Amino acid sequence: MTAARPPRYDLAVIGAGAAGLSVTAVAAQFGLRVALIERHRMGGDCLNTGCVPSKALLAAAHAAEDIRTASRFGIHATPTIDWTAVHDHVHAVIAAIAPSDSVERFTALGAHVILGEARFTGPDTIEVNGQTLCATRIVIAAGARPAAPAIPGLSSLPYLTSETLFEARIKPDHLLILGGGPIGLEMAQSFALLGARVTLIEATRIAAREDPALVAPLRAILAAQGITLIEGTAVTAAEPGPSLVLADGRRITGSHLLVAAGRTPNIERLDLPAAAIQASRAGIATDAGLRSLTNRRVYAAGDIADPAGIGPRAFTHLCSYHAGIVIRRALFRLPAKLDLRALPRVTFTAPELAQVGLTEAEARAGGHDPEILSWPLHDNDRAIAERRSEGLIRLVVSRKGRLLGAGILAPHAGEMIGAWTLALARDIPLATMAGLIVPYPTLAEIGKRAAATRFTPRLFAPLTRRLVHLLARLP
Repeated sequence: MTAARPPRYDLAVIGAGAAGLSVTAVAAQFGLRVALIERHRMGGDCLNTGCVPSKALLAAAHAAEDIRTASRFGIHATPTIDWTAVHDHVHAVIAAIAPSDSVERFTALGAHVILGEARFTGPDTIEVNGQTLCATRIVIAAGARPAAPAIPGLSSLPYLTSETLFEARIKPDHLLILGGGPIGLEMAQSFALLGARVTLIEATRIAAREDPALVAPLRAILAAQGITLIEGTAVTAAEPGPSLVLADGRRITGSHLLVAAGRTPNIERLDLPAAAIQASRAGIATDAGLRSLTNRRVYAAGDIADPAGIGPRAFTHLCSYHAGIVIRRALFRLPAKLDLRALPRVTFTAPELAQVGLTEAEARAGGHDPEILSWPLHDNDRAIAERRSEGLIRLVVSRKGRLLGAGILAPHAGEMIGAWTLALARDIPLATMAGLIVPYPTLAEIGKRAAATRFTPRLFAPLTRRLVHLLARLP
């Protein structure tokens, strides 16, 4: 008796996070036979341990701070923090969004959802739960997990990561945070504004990728909120307490430790060599169109992908962009490749720090001699009315007037960066941005004002002034 042939799919997707779900939804709605494999929770990190819970916690923290600082409007109040209720709020938000990423929804779309761990057994075969399936095309979107730095003693401590942080129902008395990137900064502000003592330690400087001119005001705000920032000092050892020993000899002890020091791709359990898929610690090696360099049936998307010459970037919106590239190539066989010149990023502190394109330092390193156009929030009427005037916009412009990048530190900077992302992606002239009709009073006016500063000197130059005086004499 011959063994039953394994089921064959048009597409198999490994990982039900942002990238995998996007690819699956489109392929299933086109009527393709799709297998979606997820070993843990539908929705991946973004829904369960990343973007959604962190923003829900930030919203609670910022609400507390709004009450605490309402005296600037003549309103006096003191917040009472119910940590259990805050915890319940975070998980209620997750539960409200979860149906969009559920097994039921994707089954209804036509996908075959398989809950289990995937392992390659050949170039086009995958084993899940002891069963083998075949696929004409395979998308690996298995994501990444928090990385732990090689610090002596750290592995023996019960530290928190983004995967475990939101399960804690008890507010830390003194939270130590290792890492000053977006996760570290957002959580530092969240816990500090919710009443915890927070010490953040960063070996270089906080928000190291971002424009120092934008980071400086944010640093001052975080310090004013009671967060202790230790920068430029490495951690040499971790000890029970938990305690962190610094290179300068200091020992910092807290009640809890959060490690927010980067991420590592989930490649170990996939048995990639069985499918001749090349990978490294950075992820699965692909071309600029996200196709495996060594197995043409396979694509990688999201945090697990390591596109040639580009490198992995851990953003949910980039995962969705990756999904679009894969869909065009794998489903429609159309040419498509990544273009990250207009990839925005946001650190969702208050104020938010948003960036798209090149910073000033990146522009100079790339051979440009950029002009910097800026406008401060303290000269914006809406910011003055709301008494939130710390921040600014900085536009990085070539000497020929071409936009190279934009950075914003302001409330709702993540919303405002969209216009500058479009300007950069479509090469919209700076004069067009300066000429936009922007509603008054809005914070977005700072972008228009910054762009206009490039043209103001010419407008009031001696030659233009003489022309205006000449025209004024005409009847």
